[in-house]
Amino acid sequence: MRLPRPDGDLVLFFPITTKQPEKARFAAEIPAIEKRRAGLNADLRLWIILDEFNSDVVGRSFYLEPEPPIGRFSNAPDRQLLAVATSARIFSDN
Repeated sequence: MRLPRPDGDLVLFFPITTKQPEKARFAAEIPAIEKRRAGLNADLRLWIILDEFNSDVVGRSFYLEPEPPIGRFSNAPDRQLLAVATSARIFSDN
């Protein structure tokens, strides 16, 4: 997920797992259409974990490379996940 900021766009990296998260975790199951868009295996049950992430700043990163992505989620789930994470105050300490 990419968040525009004046000092450089912030990119958030959320883990995706095949293991069903515990109920206490903030996570969302990834719909089949989004798995296909992202180039993930649509036959597997996959979850994105929202209460655990890494971040980096575009343009100042030693880790991001200007390679085309394998796939990506559509913008609608990005906005929905950001709204859920923000309302849960997941980003307050980061």
